[in-house]
Amino acid sequence: MSDLLVELSANALFRQAIKNLGLPLPTPQKLRRPKGDWVERPLQDRAVIVGAGPNGALDATLAATLPAAGADPHLVTVGGAPAAWIEAGEAFGRPPRVHAPGEAPEDVRAHGLVFDATGLADADDLRALYDFFHPWLGRLATNGRVIVLGRPPETQTRADAAGAQAALGGFTRSVAKEIGRKGATAHVIYVAPGACDRLPPLLRFVLSDRAAFLTGQPWHVGTDASLPPGTKPLRPLDGRTVMVTGAARGIGAATARSLARCGAHVVCLDRPGDEGPLSQVVRDVEGTMLSVDITAADAPQVIADALIGDFDGVDGVVHNAGITRDKTLARMSPEWWDQAVAVNLGAVMKINARLLDGVLADQGRIVCLSSVAGIAGNAGQTNYAASKAGLVGYVKALARAVADRDITVNAVAPGFIETRLTAAMPAVTREVARRLSALGQGGEPRDVAELLTFLVTPQAAGITGQVIRACGGMFIGA
Repeated sequence: MSDLLVELSANALFRQAIKNLGLPLPTPQKLRRPKGDWVERPLQDRAVIVGAGPNGALDATLAATLPAAGADPHLVTVGGAPAAWIEAGEAFGRPPRVHAPGEAPEDVRAHGLVFDATGLADADDLRALYDFFHPWLGRLATNGRVIVLGRPPETQTRADAAGAQAALGGFTRSVAKEIGRKGATAHVIYVAPGACDRLPPLLRFVLSDRAAFLTGQPWHVGTDASLPPGTKPLRPLDGRTVMVTGAARGIGAATARSLARCGAHVVCLDRPGDEGPLSQVVRDVEGTMLSVDITAADAPQVIADALIGDFDGVDGVVHNAGITRDKTLARMSPEWWDQAVAVNLGAVMKINARLLDGVLADQGRIVCLSSVAGIAGNAGQTNYAASKAGLVGYVKALARAVADRDITVNAVAPGFIETRLTAAMPAVTREVARRLSALGQGGEPRDVAELLTFLVTPQAAGITGQVIRACGGMFIGA
C-alpha cells in the first residue's frame, strides 16, 4: 500500500500550498532510494563536509574513503588541506575544498556532514559539535546525511571521556528528529580502537541512498571478526550462498532479490502451502526453493541436508520468517502463545544450532529479524514481543560464542513497514503509526532488505552482536 501523503508531498505545488495556508499537516519528504545494483561510487559528485574535534583520529580513514566513493570533499579546518586529502584528491580527481570554521558558503549544498568526534574527552569539548554543525545544518540537502564518529564510551579510561562520547548518541538522535522532515538522516558510529579499517564499508552504506529509512541509529564497529581481504564493492556476494526464511513475500522476497543483485545464490525457504508465491521469487532471483515448516522437529536436519547436499554448506542465513498471534494476555490461548514463540524464536535457535555444526562457513553471517515491539513492548503482543526481545539477547550472546570463527550475528528491528500486514490495520492506526517516525513515514520492504543485505556481506565484518533498527527514527523504547 502506498502512502498518499508522501506521494502528494513529492508535488512542489502541494507542499507550497500547505506552507502558504499555515496548516499543521506534516509533509514528509519522499525518500530517494536506489535503483539497480550496487555501484562503485555511491556518492558520485555529492558534496560531503568533513570536520573534526580536538584529537580526532579518523582523518586518514575519511580521506581514503570519501573521494574513492565519488564524493566531493569539503574540509572545515584552519590552514590548508592535510596531505592525506591532497593525495586522495589527486588519485580520484577530487581535490578538497577548504573552509574556515564558521564558514558555510551559499553555493555549497551538502549531501553529507561528517564529524570526527573520536577525541572529545570532556563536557567542554562538546562545543565542537555546535561549532561544526551550527553553520552547516542549514546547507544540508533533502535526503542528506549527518554522521558523527566517536569511540565506544565503555573503552574510555576516564569517566569524563566516557560521558562526552555517550553524549554523541543523544545529540545525533535529536538531530535526526530535526532534519527528518526533509528526508535527511543522522547516525553516530562508534569505532573501537584498531577497527578503523572496518569503517569504510559502513560509511559508504549509511551515506548512500541504500540507507534511506535508517536514522538515529548508533552503530558499533569492532574487531571481533576479521575483515576478509579483497572485498568487492560491486558484487560482494559473488560465489556465496545465502538462505532466507519467509522468502515468499514482503521483506523476505525483497531481501532475496537484493541479495541476488549482489551476486548471491539465494535459497528461498517458506512453509508448505506457499509454494506459489515462493516459486515466483525463486524464478526472479534464479535461486533454489526449499519448502519446510521451520517448527517441525526435523526441520533443522532437513535444512542442513539440503544445504550440504546442494551447496556444500551456506555462507549466510537471514531468519526473516515470523508470525503474529495478537491478543491481550488474559484472552490469549496457550496455542497462540506457543506458535508465536516457536516460529519467531525457538526455530531460529534450533536451526542455527544445527547450521553452526559444520554447515555455516567460517566468516559466515547470521541475521535475525527482531522488531521494535521487542524493544518497547506492545499491548496485545506479549507473545510476539517476548520472542522478538529474546532474539535481541540471543544474537548478542551467540555473537560472542562464534567470534573465533569470524562469524557475525546481528538482529534487525523494523518499525512500521508498508506490508500486507500493516495494510490490514485500521486506517487511523496505520496513519498515526506512519507519522511517528522522524522521517514522518513508514518504510518499504526494500529498506529492510538493503540493510539485511549489507549485514550479510563480507564488508560488514566490523558489526556483530548488534540490534539495528530500521524504524525511520521512531525511537520507541530508546
